[in-house]
Amino acid sequence: MIPTQRVILGAGLAILLIITAASIALDVKSRSEAAWVNHTVQVQKKISDLRVLLRRAESAARGYELYRNPGFKDEFEAVHAQIAPALADLKRGVRDNPDQVALLEGTEPLALRRVEIAAEAMRLRAMNDQAGISALNSKAEGRGLMDTVMANLDQLSADEERLLAARSQDSRRTGIVLLGIDVAGALVILLLVVMVMRASQRTQFALKSTLLETTAAKEQLEAAVAERTEHLVVAHDELRLSVNVLQSTFRSMAEAVLVIDAEGNVLLSNPAAERMLLHRTGMNLGNLRALSDVFHGDGVTPMKAKELPSARVLSGEEFEDLEMIVRPHSGNQIRHLMISGRPMLDGQGDISGAVLVYHDATTSRETERQLHQSQKLDAIGKLTGGVAHDFNNMLTVISGNTETLVASLKQQPELQRVARLIDDAAERCAELIQHLLAFARRQPLQPRNVEINAAIADIAKLLRPTLGEQIQIETVLEQGPMTAHIDPSRLTNAVLNMAINARDAMPNGGKLLLETHRVVLDEAYAQANAEVRPGPYVMLAVSDTGTGMSADTQQMAFEPFFTTKEVGKGSGLGLSMVYGFVKQSGGHIKIYSEEGHGTTIKLYLPPGEGAPDAAANVAPQAEGGAETIFVVEDDALVRNFVTAQLQSLGYKTVAAPDSRAALELIEGGQAFDLLFTDVVIPGGISGRELAEKVAKLRPGLKVLYTSGYTDNAIVHHGKLDDGVLLLTKPYRRNQLAEMIRKALNGGGMAAS
Repeated sequence: MIPTQRVILGAGLAILLIITAASIALDVKSRSEAAWVNHTVQVQKKISDLRVLLRRAESAARGYELYRNPGFKDEFEAVHAQIAPALADLKRGVRDNPDQVALLEGTEPLALRRVEIAAEAMRLRAMNDQAGISALNSKAEGRGLMDTVMANLDQLSADEERLLAARSQDSRRTGIVLLGIDVAGALVILLLVVMVMRASQRTQFALKSTLLETTAAKEQLEAAVAERTEHLVVAHDELRLSVNVLQSTFRSMAEAVLVIDAEGNVLLSNPAAERMLLHRTGMNLGNLRALSDVFHGDGVTPMKAKELPSARVLSGEEFEDLEMIVRPHSGNQIRHLMISGRPMLDGQGDISGAVLVYHDATTSRETERQLHQSQKLDAIGKLTGGVAHDFNNMLTVISGNTETLVASLKQQPELQRVARLIDDAAERCAELIQHLLAFARRQPLQPRNVEINAAIADIAKLLRPTLGEQIQIETVLEQGPMTAHIDPSRLTNAVLNMAINARDAMPNGGKLLLETHRVVLDEAYAQANAEVRPGPYVMLAVSDTGTGMSADTQQMAFEPFFTTKEVGKGSGLGLSMVYGFVKQSGGHIKIYSEEGHGTTIKLYLPPGEGAPDAAANVAPQAEGGAETIFVVEDDALVRNFVTAQLQSLGYKTVAAPDSRAALELIEGGQAFDLLFTDVVIPGGISGRELAEKVAKLRPGLKVLYTSGYTDNAIVHHGKLDDGVLLLTKPYRRNQLAEMIRKALNGGGMAAS
């Protein structure tokens, strides 16, 4: 090798050594920077994992609060268990950065407190503790905590993003410099190879070694790229998981959701929109509106086009709980919807579409309507019961005196006919008052265990001559013993009234069907129907093939004096009397009807216990006696009438207008055999309390009560107290004689 070549070779080797040293230093620096880039990516992943866990916990808690689904509770508990370890892992990841450690230590108690608030809300919801839920919600602590936690995590993530950007930029610079040095070294080596290719084998080996080092550096660079690609794949998987969670939540929502563009085209909808709104893929809002008639919350006023939720929200309006009634043309169920709307804005702040959320309030509104109807009927019943007392007092006098008048005018037929007309009118008034008392649930029931199938079979025989040959009567009775605890005479009246209504609804003839079944009304049915207690019932259904009822008619069918018949064809008290009997008996009544297809009325009666009770024997014609009857009656006309009637039957009488006067006479030693007292009397105490006081003075006291309106003094839960005798006003002379004789013979007592 010539000296010049040696000099060149020496210089080249020197340069190559310098390049190699620089390459090694830069390679070490590149490895360190790559490690820090990888560390930053790992921290970002841990932040993302923690954010996903917190969102999943919040979503599961909200899902449980809305739907009470145990699956949401299980998901919440599983996520809850992962949050604390995730926080600890993230703290370890940022331990090299004091500022981030301080930020995370401040965030950790907030995140754990937010999760504990969600757990407390779920516990209160599971216990149905409305007061606790309201108290917890009033603090509004959870949303603020979550916003603070997410803001801190966003800050932490932003810090890591800045670190990642800086470290990645440094790594790229080092790689570029390293690559330049490698290229320079390769050029030097190639120059030396050209110059001394034939000098020595050792020079060739050095060239090969340098080339191998260059290849190794290339492989390291490829490995770094592959590692970065792997991180991107992991991040993509996390994003896909988040999208799947959102899609699952969206599809499982009970509320219908429509996302629309500015032209009313549906961009996105969930399965609930198909069930609730009848929306199908490809339909826009115009197609959807064509399927139904839309009304305001009153169900009467049609919604104009500009008042529709879509028009309002696309005009920029935001609203909550907008009421809307939808009547599908297909005949499907009418729906009561509550709608919330929010417009969507593009980057320039213009409205690009909207989100509409529909909540089906049909069931809750129906329950409210039933409760309102029940309260209205109760109010009418209280008013009715209040006037019945005075009416029955007057009718007692009118009926009793016209009965006497009719008997005394046998020799004057014309006057006797007039007296009979008065008597018939009084009897009709008494029947109307009794029907009103039945509706008001103020009639004194005498229930017993009744074999329902036998009772319905007997009633069906009575109905055949009443309804006529054009009405076909059929019975479908469930086999086996089946007893109901009811007043059998009131049951007969109820079925008769329903049968007459059914006959009038079938002017051209038809079929009347009487059915009995054992049924159980569950909790779900009780929640959907006001005042229904879940449990077993005996169901009696009366069905006809008549004209049916409209929805409005069904809502008013139980109101007294409501009738669809012509004037003079009905009093409108038939179904109201049935309603009162069933409710007072502790049962439930329901109408199912469709115009043009007939009506079914179902009575759910309380079941009896044990064997049916024997029917009461018919009492023989009662006569008078010679005992002394103490009459306590505040109405002077009634008091004078009763004492006259009792005296005509041979009894001696003592009378008092109120409880105070009666007590003074009795404490003064007045002798008598029977206390005959009105239940509602002046003087500070009721007739029942008067009887109890007198019974302490005179053990074994015999009592007969009378009333035109029964209150809770002697009737409880619609039933006469055991051992109590009651003569309801108005009454006839024979009824008075019979009950007086029954009480004197040991049938009545002061208290039970």
